[in-house]
Amino acid sequence: MDIFPRGYSGIWLQIASVWFLVMLMQNFRGSLSTSNYLIGLGSYDITGPAADVNMMGYANTEQIASGVHFRLRARAFIVAEPQGSRVVYVNLDACMASQIVTIKVLERLKARYGGLYTEQNVAISGIHTHAGPGGYLQYVVYIVTSLGFVRQSFDVLVDGIEKSIIQAHENLRPGSIFVNKGELLDAGVNRSPSSYLNNPAEERSKYKYDVDKEMTLLKFVDDEWGAVGSFNWFATHGTSMSRTNSLISGDNKGAAARFMEDWFEKKGHVENLDSQHANKSGTAKIPRRVSSIVPSINENRKEAMEVAASFKSSQGQPATRFSSVAKRVRNSLRLADRPQFVSAFCQTNCGDVSPNVLGAFCIDTGLPCDFNHSTCNGKNEQCYGRGPGYPDEFESTRIIGERQFKKAVELFNKATEQLKGKVGYRHAYLNFSNLEVAQGNDVVKTCPAAMGFAFAAGTTDGPGAFDFKQGDDKGNAFWRLVRDFLKTPNQEQVNCQRPKPILLDTGEMDKPYAWAPSILPVQILRIGQLVILSVPGEFTTMAGRRLRDAVKMVLTSGASKEFGRNVHIVISGLTNTYSQYVTTFEEYEVQRYEGASTLYGPHTLSAYIQEFRKLAAALISGRPVEPGPQPPDLLDEQISLLTPVVLDSTRSGAKFGDVKSDVPLNSTFKRGDMVTVTFWSACPRNDLLTEGTFALVEILQGQKTWVPAYDDDDFCLRFIWSRPSKLSPQSYATIEWRIPQSAVSGVYRVRHFGAAKALFGSISHFTGSSSAFVVA
Repeated sequence: MDIFPRGYSGIWLQIASVWFLVMLMQNFRGSLSTSNYLIGLGSYDITGPAADVNMMGYANTEQIASGVHFRLRARAFIVAEPQGSRVVYVNLDACMASQIVTIKVLERLKARYGGLYTEQNVAISGIHTHAGPGGYLQYVVYIVTSLGFVRQSFDVLVDGIEKSIIQAHENLRPGSIFVNKGELLDAGVNRSPSSYLNNPAEERSKYKYDVDKEMTLLKFVDDEWGAVGSFNWFATHGTSMSRTNSLISGDNKGAAARFMEDWFEKKGHVENLDSQHANKSGTAKIPRRVSSIVPSINENRKEAMEVAASFKSSQGQPATRFSSVAKRVRNSLRLADRPQFVSAFCQTNCGDVSPNVLGAFCIDTGLPCDFNHSTCNGKNEQCYGRGPGYPDEFESTRIIGERQFKKAVELFNKATEQLKGKVGYRHAYLNFSNLEVAQGNDVVKTCPAAMGFAFAAGTTDGPGAFDFKQGDDKGNAFWRLVRDFLKTPNQEQVNCQRPKPILLDTGEMDKPYAWAPSILPVQILRIGQLVILSVPGEFTTMAGRRLRDAVKMVLTSGASKEFGRNVHIVISGLTNTYSQYVTTFEEYEVQRYEGASTLYGPHTLSAYIQEFRKLAAALISGRPVEPGPQPPDLLDEQISLLTPVVLDSTRSGAKFGDVKSDVPLNSTFKRGDMVTVTFWSACPRNDLLTEGTFALVEILQGQKTWVPAYDDDDFCLRFIWSRPSKLSPQSYATIEWRIPQSAVSGVYRVRHFGAAKALFGSISHFTGSSSAFVVA
């Protein structure tokens, strides 16, 4: 018998179903947005001097900065327990971290925040681009090619790192973090496969590839604003840009970060416009790169041409320091009512991983290079790796960056595993020049730093010179004589480093000050089930695998059972300072470039594994660790031989900012074309225009309003600086805009910002613009 008539029972059933769905959705929403951390992200410009300064990475004395491909940034996150510990991680669009930079950043943080942020819980890592200004490390061997210390390179890094951390600190809000992993198969290959093959066959059989293909991504979700950022770790070198490139660039990882941040910005604009359209309220903000001059350029070509013809190139005009900042695209049109989205593509164990995925070939014959020595007819200078865009290094950079970006978006969109648990850290300084390492019943030691002969051979990403070659475990008499002029290694050092033939005994060279580091930091950061191993160098693929496995064994076998088998362990390479490479013992025996650059001898990896095991054990037990000896602060001892800018000038009758070479009269361009304009300019070292731009493409809105569309932080726009002769006070700025396929039709112009130095030192800012042109 029915208790209620049929109609009433149906109504009650519907009400019950709706109630159940509402409760289910609330519980589901709560499971997604339940925050157990405070999260904050920040980002700041760290683009260094775009003229006269040697670039860091290839040690090529002829690779001198002369413009900007796209800008460099420091990107930071802070994760804190509401009433407990916190950690800071900073990713730099720079070749590597620097000990003196880290020291000075920590001093500033102590002055501002007391003991909140220290060497214990702050990690600063570099993406390993080889296209950033050098001269910011404190040890002699790393600043020889930059003519010593470059204060401008150093200052912009310290300032930018500090400001990114300040932003992250001030943005701390309740939020959640999700982790995801996935394979990316076509963004890296092993550039030293003969070394990798020297590892035990049984060990190699555990792995499908001879490089790590896994990307690990964190997705940061603010409780109120939703997604606010992502950081990921993936192994591939920042060497898509070659040793002859002279434009400042974040290489493939910097490009990927720019692509992802722009992707999210575009997604946010679309959602914002859709929302306003749906509500039919408010005035929709015009996203950048959208024209409103005429309904359709293709239908109104004549009208557009007439409008463009009315805007001739302007003479150079005075400007303020903040003119370019105000015109910067991502400053002026970023959604101001929500936190900035920050995306970082971090470096991990990339030591033997090249982005030049087509392989290494002889440039004279086109044949593959020698497998064991990477030579062509016995010479290393002709052997180069080829990127996927070969022979166009900019295209290779774009492709490898885009592949990382697309994988990151996929992982970002599908991230569901939430990080839960404690925030923690352990840190220690260690003297790697004489560290005892237990191996069974034996005790071995690390050595004072030294570089082998194969170091000078370079790699297939950037070969060296003279008659050096990879895989050289003998050396030669001539270069030993050259070496002995600087420092002859004693027999103990020779025995300790064997089978490495020592080319530079850097660990025992201290004139005018230390040539290489001895005291290195090791650090573990923990966020729930994620563990970051901060290492001050470039671990090879197998070295990184051994380190991760060793730490995982300690964490998962602990009595506390805090970590399950799903613990995520990532290596953060080139972090807190730099000490070159770390190979396995077996790879060291082969003495290719990576083994020759493993400074502290054949037992370096064993030392790292031993010490990270200690840190991991202390992390899960709650025990403190000995801080160890402090690294030296050598800032006051630095020597710089880089000459300052004396003055800037133009030819008679020209002003700074005047157009020297304009676009053709009444010109129309299509997507894919290159627009080129040259201005009378001045040395970019006079003002780095931090958070500003040297180059700008503007689009006409209405009949007379110019709106920023692209700047020197865009991949498609290049700022190229040059002098007519080396010692000339005159200089030019050439701005090249490769019109992207996504560019909208409209009327455009090119604009340049700069700063000129007078004879007695005063700096005057200026600007100038080209004639207008049509993009159809």
